[in-house]
Amino acid sequence: MTESSLQIVQNAWKAFGTYDPDRIAAVFTEDAEWLAPPGNATAVALGGSGHLVGRAVIVRFLAEDFRKVFVSDVAIEFRGFHAAGETVVVEETMTAKLADGSRYSNDYCFIFELRRGLIHRVREYMDTAAGHRQLAGLTSSGVEVPR
Repeated sequence: MTESSLQIVQNAWKAFGTYDPDRIAAVFTEDAEWLAPPGNATAVALGGSGHLVGRAVIVRFLAEDFRKVFVSDVAIEFRGFHAAGETVVVEETMTAKLADGSRYSNDYCFIFELRRGLIHRVREYMDTAAGHRQLAGLTSSGVEVPR
């Protein structure tokens, strides 16, 4: 019996939470893409792009770069998982402790597009204004700057 699209994405979230590059890589196609709003606060804080292309780039972000900004106490409260065929929509609120010691909380919506049982594309939506307000004290190197 094969996994449903919903199970694939739920298991992917479990892999993301391990920060284990091998477990994370196992859920993505080689040519996967992760698209977030251009200029989103996390990308700005890391000096990167909101458009990640390729499994290796996505894995590096989830296993390494993510923890430079969201350093501890990362918690996800899932509001809903909705699946239709090869597409899964995830609604959630993420909270975490930031590199400058402050707390972060934001709502997200992710649209996962699967191909042959792997994640091929992720479209990420969030409250970008709230993200910028909360991450305003972080530079691209993750060093705190005055707010």
